[in-house]
This record gives sequence, structure tokens and C-alpha cells, in this order.
Amino acid sequence: MCLEVKDLKKSYGQGESRSQVLKGISVKIEEGRMCVILGPSGSGKSTLLNIIGGLEEADAGEIQVFGTQIDKMKPRELLEYRRKNLGFVFQFYNLIPNLTVKENIQVCQYLSGEPLELEELIQTLGLSEHRDKMPSQLSGGQQQRCAIARALVKNPKLLLCDEPTGALDSVTSREILTLLETINKTYGTTMLIVTHNTAIKDMVHQVIKIRDGQIAEDRVNLNRISAAELEEL
Repeated sequence: MCLEVKDLKKSYGQGESRSQVLKGISVKIEEGRMCVILGPSGSGKSTLLNIIGGLEEADAGEIQVFGTQIDKMKPRELLEYRRKNLGFVFQFYNLIPNLTVKENIQVCQYLSGEPLELEELIQTLGLSEHRDKMPSQLSGGQQQRCAIARALVKNPKLLLCDEPTGALDSVTSREILTLLETINKTYGTTMLIVTHNTAIKDMVHQVIKIRDGQIAEDRVNLNRISAAELEEL
């Protein structure tokens, strides 16, 4: 099992303004699966992703990632957990503006004891002709490809994606989703994708829907289609 979350709870605020965002979330994700988390704004999906990523702390509950319990970890332990196990892809690319594409990727390559082969990754992600360009010289889709390469070069066991196509048009979104699909097949990377885009549910192995801080649906997708076949994004 890649990920197991048990009765996870999280609130924000104090007193009368206190709001419970997660109300006892429990999910399991098997290794090698692409999983999507769907839900309206404020449903708690990004909070769940941040807690799994060790970026926020839960009020209660347990989280195990590849058999290691992370909910009781201290900050230094969480830092090591993120470095060794996780890759992050966000809606906004967060590239370093004065570094080239290759240099942006190398920043994370140096964090791993067992990184992926850089040149192979650059080629797989279609960045060969852009390797020496600065982020300002790239399109949005090319910047997202660079951000994905930066996350992947560490050879993470789990890739966490928060609205990876949120800032992209429909054509570029399909290209990025096809790329994620290829990465899953090529490297066996487990992926957890938070999105508003309901079309993505048709290409993944597992679909989780969150509503009002609770699991509304958790199912295996038995009729997957490829990213290329998705309805208009």
C-alpha cells in the first residue's frame, strides 16, 4: 500500500470562527496508481494533499506513506520524508527565473541519492530543445513540463499534483495529462491529483470525491480511457 489515511481531521480558526475542513477522512491508495481527488472549492481536497505532503499538520488521525507513519513526525523528520519520498507539482510553476530549464531541474536532482537520469528525463518530457532557455522564454505548458521534470528527477515514490492544469488552456492541459500518463507507465510513479476538472476522473485508476470535508465517493475506475480520449477539457 502506498498511502493509507485514517480518520483525518483538520480545523482552522478559534472559537466561534472555528471551521472544520476535514471531518474524518479515510482513504487507501495502492502503489503505482493514478488517483484523482475531486471536490468544490472549500471541500478540503487541497488541505488533504498538503497534510499528506507534510506541509500542514492534522488535528487528529493517522497517515502512513509506504508503511511509514508521518503524522507524529517532527519538522526535521518531515523535511527528510519530503526529500526522499515526494515530488510536488502545483498550478503555478515556481521556477527559478534566472536559471535555465536544465538548471531548474538540477536543483532538485542534487536532493536525491538516487535521481533519475537527467538527459533521459529531459527527452521524455519533450524539453530537449528548451534545455538552455530561461522560464520567461517558455510557454505555460513548457514551464509546467519543466516543473514536472523538477519534481520527478528526485525519483519520488509519490507525486502530489495540485491543479496541475489549472493555469493552462484545453489543448495544453491534454498534453500535460498525456505526459503524466506516460510518466506513470514509464516510471510506475504513484500520483495523487487534486483538481476541479472532472474529465480527469476518466483517465485515472482511482476516483475520490470530497464534499464538505468528508468522502462522498471512493471507487476504482474499471473503464479507464487515455488522456487523448478525454472529453473536451
